Amino acid sequence: MTEISSNNANIGTNAKKFILTPWSITFLAPLFVAIFDTANLPTVLSIAITAFLQTLPYILVAILLIAYLKAVGAESMVANIFKGREYRMIFTAAIFGGLAPFCSCEVIPFIAGLLALGAPLSAVMAFWLSSPLIDPASLLITAGALGWSFAIAKTLAAIGLGIFRGFLVKMIIKHHAFANPLRQSTQQMCGCGPDPFDGKPVWQFWLEKNRRGVFRHEFIQNGLFLIKWLALAYVFEALLITYVPASLIVGLVGGEGVTPIIISAFVGMPAYLNSFIAPPLVAGLVEQGMSVGAALSFMVAGAVSSIPAMTAVWSLVKPQVFALYIGLGISGAIISGVLFQLVI
Repeated sequence: MTEISSNNANIGTNAKKFILTPWSITFLAPLFVAIFDTANLPTVLSIAITAFLQTLPYILVAILLIAYLKAVGAESMVANIFKGREYRMIFTAAIFGGLAPFCSCEVIPFIAGLLALGAPLSAVMAFWLSSPLIDPASLLITAGALGWSFAIAKTLAAIGLGIFRGFLVKMIIKHHAFANPLRQSTQQMCGCGPDPFDGKPVWQFWLEKNRRGVFRHEFIQNGLFLIKWLALAYVFEALLITYVPASLIVGLVGGEGVTPIIISAFVGMPAYLNSFIAPPLVAGLVEQGMSVGAALSFMVAGAVSSIPAMTAVWSLVKPQVFALYIGLGISGAIISGVLFQLVI
């Protein structure tokens, strides 16, 4: 009896894992529409497929770019921006924060190494705040879903957030705060990727067999990753447009005031998934009446406070530095949304 119960529990667990995968949800969502609301199935499929095909060229370029940066070893180049005068470091760290294609785990040894070697917290914070936002691949996905004006605004918000907050941290440190920002348990590398301080970029990666293998692996892995999440995102966008009343979106995050922008920043923190699935969902919200300022605020706050980003910060630094990171991210998201709303 115990063995049967155990087997049943295993079957239930495996079934749950399958049902909750992005691929299965992408397939099951239209299936439910076909069963319970057949009349709207063509509308849902049309919206999702059209949006996905429009973004497909951006997806391909993004996949190629990620694979290329990984194959040449571009991560090693980023460490060089943390050399020289502190003022210059803050600017360059904010601008190039998203240059290296780090996974959420690889960020941990990179930042730990910078702080352990004495890199100023101001420059590291500038990098840390801009890195979740500036990413060549997510920039292309954002442009495909929301247009280049929004993608450029997001990039400028990331750079501005990094620079301003970097100098703010520098001012705070002058008053003898955050003298030792690292936790005591962050001296070990996570071991999931190459040490970004080692080696130099090899731009002609195709001349080396190992780097060609890295390019092929990253192309396949990131291609599957992007297609998986974007297919799910566009299905969600189609469901959102079809079933969520526009009046509800307008009432919550529509309009020209500051209140929708503030609400979007705080909603974006727990609701944000990742920088690839968010643009299609936000595009659906904008089409339903979300203001562009609120949309930018949602994306900036969500990226800074995403689970991988917050996990990396919390695992490395003391609670007061973590609180500063979150506070700067939320306030920067609100300011970015307000400015974008005024300009557009």
